[in-house]
Amino acid sequence: MSAKELQVINPYTEETAFTLPLMEAKEVNALVERARKAYYLWRSTSVAERIALCNRFVAAFEAMRDNVAMEITAQMGKPLQQAKNEVSGLIDRANYMSSIAEEALADEWLSEKPGFQRYIRHEPLGVVFDIAAWNYPLLIAVNAVVPAVLGGNAVIIKHSSKTPLCAQAFEDAFRKAGAPEGLVQAIIADHTVTEAIIKHPGVDHVAFTGSVQGGREVNRSAADRFIDMGLELGGKDPAYVCADADFRWAVDNCVDGAFYNAGQSCCAVERIYVEQSIYKDFVEAFAAKTREYVLGDPMDTATGIGPLAARSANAFLKAQTTAALSAGGRLVVSPSDFATPGTGWFHAPAVVADAAQDSSLMQEESFGTVVGILPVSGDEEAIRFMNDSAYGLTASIWTADVNRAIRIGEQIETGTFFMNRCDYLDPALPWCGVKDTGRGATLSRYGLLHLTRLKSMHLRTVIPS
Repeated sequence: MSAKELQVINPYTEETAFTLPLMEAKEVNALVERARKAYYLWRSTSVAERIALCNRFVAAFEAMRDNVAMEITAQMGKPLQQAKNEVSGLIDRANYMSSIAEEALADEWLSEKPGFQRYIRHEPLGVVFDIAAWNYPLLIAVNAVVPAVLGGNAVIIKHSSKTPLCAQAFEDAFRKAGAPEGLVQAIIADHTVTEAIIKHPGVDHVAFTGSVQGGREVNRSAADRFIDMGLELGGKDPAYVCADADFRWAVDNCVDGAFYNAGQSCCAVERIYVEQSIYKDFVEAFAAKTREYVLGDPMDTATGIGPLAARSANAFLKAQTTAALSAGGRLVVSPSDFATPGTGWFHAPAVVADAAQDSSLMQEESFGTVVGILPVSGDEEAIRFMNDSAYGLTASIWTADVNRAIRIGEQIETGTFFMNRCDYLDPALPWCGVKDTGRGATLSRYGLLHLTRLKSMHLRTVIPS
């Protein structure tokens, strides 16, 4: 038993939900050795065998759905139905990645050249260390874990201290699916042990999802090693609502994009720009829709917004709102408009109209139930404001004009550009970002290729006489 323990606090009851042992530094070598032993076995398997294992993993996870969903809700406060939806999302993504693995990982043969055979192989990296965030604990992890296994790698998963049981769910499901011992391992570790694993010569890749500061720490930890990494570090994602948009569709989806999962999403809508001619009507409709939310016990099916996962987030969101109001913003939805439970780390929605572009509310990632709305004169100003950010994960436009969307989308500095939707990952498209959002890609064939290395096979088959 470890001398150190992690206490996980239920953000609704504010009581200890779990007490779990933390891994110790002296255990790191054995952990990595188990992973490497599993990798040496797994790398020689066919892609078809890897797909079969991942299909069995999906079946095992599906059988665990209710228990895993309840654990997510107890750990980070996500409403239970949303937690169950997350299990469905994991299954969809895993199935899609398995469906494309055979073709994506196949050898790439070059055009015929007399006397030679030339092709490109996609070989496994080795041991992948996945450091997953708490806000979508299953979806964030599956983006790396299943593609890594499909690519022939072994995986060590370290989840956030807020959702440590989720990593164990992956290990349990792979074990039930018949994975070799050590192929997928879950750990609970502090920063010191996490850094030791990143620095370990037996680890070949790091996939990290979290804050910009966390990404910098991971980058520094690996600075002396020539290994690749994937960094997904958040966003301040804009929406641009045009006068020709389907008004009700834009309102409803922007509200959902801002406040689903209590706004705790890297790709949540965090700032909204609206064409001047419909601005007043949009703000009124957005405010009315927002006031329909019910805050409460996340186990209750009537609850639309549960508690925040971090106690400290409440003060940060209040400070952002206060600063935006001091800079000339108007509070059109106040947290005082909502009834909140007597316990729990709640922050009811706050909507600020006329939010200054240079305010923290429009520049710094909120990761909670606040959003700013600002009028724009047209496309040129919208593009300038949307690009005025340190982040670039997703952006959305709401319009009936596809050509307009394409023209604007090609000018936006972002990893994903949406038309008439937001806050969504299509596993057929690479999930990636620019600027402080990070580097690398997950999902799609590019996510699979990111977790393999290239080998050029250059074979002379005829010796010149």
